[in-house]
Amino acid sequence: MAKLSTEELLDQFKELTLLELSEFVKAFEETFEVTAAAPVAVAAAGAPAAGAEAAEEQDEFDVVLESAGDKKIQVIKVVREVVAGLGLKEAKDLVESAPKAILEKVSKEAAEAAKEKLEGAGAKISVK
Repeated sequence: MAKLSTEELLDQFKELTLLELSEFVKAFEETFEVTAAAPVAVAAAGAPAAGAEAAEEQDEFDVVLESAGDKKIQVIKVVREVVAGLGLKEAKDLVESAPKAILEKVSKEAAEAAKEKLEGAGAKISVK
């Protein structure tokens, strides 16, 4: 088998649907015993070292779904509104895998709007 370049791999991934890409990521994680979430944990662990000044100047926020609460179906509907291009299955999987980041590196206004919508549907949300 010929070795594919990074560009060729990216071209192949661009042709996949979100569902196919999600299945690929799961298979990749199982095969190599890794998780795609690991870099996020490393970045979050490095954040406290930046100090209080960095927290005041923060302009990018992550919206984290802590739990769906009692109204999971309503939360799934709102997650589909908030996260562009998300199908029903992907939204359901996202909600069921809580705690999970729903939006990453968004403005404060976008994070607050998403938090308000999701809490209105019954979810527990944190903004980091």
